[in-house]
Amino acid sequence: MALAALREASRCLASTGSAAAARPMLLAHSRGITYKLFIGGLSHFATEDSLAEAFSRYGQVIEATIVTDKVTSRPKGFGFVKFASQEEANTAREEMNGKVLNGRVIYVDIAKAKIERDADARPIARGPPKPIGND
Repeated sequence: MALAALREASRCLASTGSAAAARPMLLAHSRGITYKLFIGGLSHFATEDSLAEAFSRYGQVIEATIVTDKVTSRPKGFGFVKFASQEEANTAREEMNGKVLNGRVIYVDIAKAKIERDADARPIARGPPKPIGND
């Protein structure tokens, strides 16, 4: 299914004439060869477009996402930016870490892999904490 969507996007870009520039991005994205940065401390007024624009000066931004709350749909204050190469991601991390974006200082680091959990797995209840000093 994802491959079909990728082919469709490639056809759309080919019809607009900018397919030559887009092929490396699509190829890198389809192979899963992307380098993801975690961006913390984002303003609640930051948008995905403004995030992509701020980081695009350091390389080819494949995707910029801002994580939102599922219930209120408000931004949680952090997001992710995907780059096509490791060098671009490292340059962006070094240059943008500690800089001000939309009035807030942002923190940039390499994104860590998401922990895989079963959908029906629940944390183990261990009971109340044991009192300290009363043996």
